[in-house]
Amino acid sequence: MADNAATAFADYLAQAGAVAAAEVQKLRHDPTELLTRAIQPAIWLVLFGEVMARVRGLSVGNTRYLDFLAPGILAQSVLFAAIFYGIAAIWERDLGVLHRYMVSPAPRSALVLGKAVSSAVRGLSQAAVVYMLAVALGIALDFGPLHLLAAALIIALGSGLFSTFSLIIACIVRTRERFMGIGQVLTMPIFFASNAIYPISIMPPWVRAVSLVNPLTYQVDALRALSLPVAPAVLAWALIH
Repeated sequence: MADNAATAFADYLAQAGAVAAAEVQKLRHDPTELLTRAIQPAIWLVLFGEVMARVRGLSVGNTRYLDFLAPGILAQSVLFAAIFYGIAAIWERDLGVLHRYMVSPAPRSALVLGKAVSSAVRGLSQAAVVYMLAVALGIALDFGPLHLLAAALIIALGSGLFSTFSLIIACIVRTRERFMGIGQVLTMPIFFASNAIYPISIMPPWVRAVSLVNPLTYQVDALRALSLPVAPAVLAWALIH
């Protein structure tokens, strides 16, 4: 009985892995996607970060604003890449690719898990781009192996969860145009009602309440705690004030 369960579980993982491998192949065949995805975080760090660092009323404790901002932009870039992952599923359905998946013996949950894993790989590649940008801008980062590994796990988990949420939306709306509109409506509040670009302390009370139930806020907190050498003090300061 135990052997049968172990075999079934191994088959399930193999099926999910096959779906993930097929999705990752798309990234290998179009590496320019990584370059285009690097533009947005570069704009946020170079333009927004440099300008907002000069705002007198924006205090983040004893930390430079760019250091404070980098983990938030990392989480944001992963969010934006993952939340629009569902549009690829709509595209595959229109082309008939998704139907081939559906008639295979693999359970549907293996399909979702495989796509979540592939989204996690994309999120990690996006994180590598943001880390390189941060180093180029002289942002203080913690490159300790354990901290990098933990940050990678947080990024992979967040990307997988947001992409799964995106797939759920894609199953409901069914058209690319409607999905793009809903995606924009969702990403902006999630991003701006978090502590990605400013501390919770400067938010109005109602926005602060939304931020405290926003999953992106906790992903940013975790990344700050793992990415910045002084992050524990920054994290405590941001939560208390």
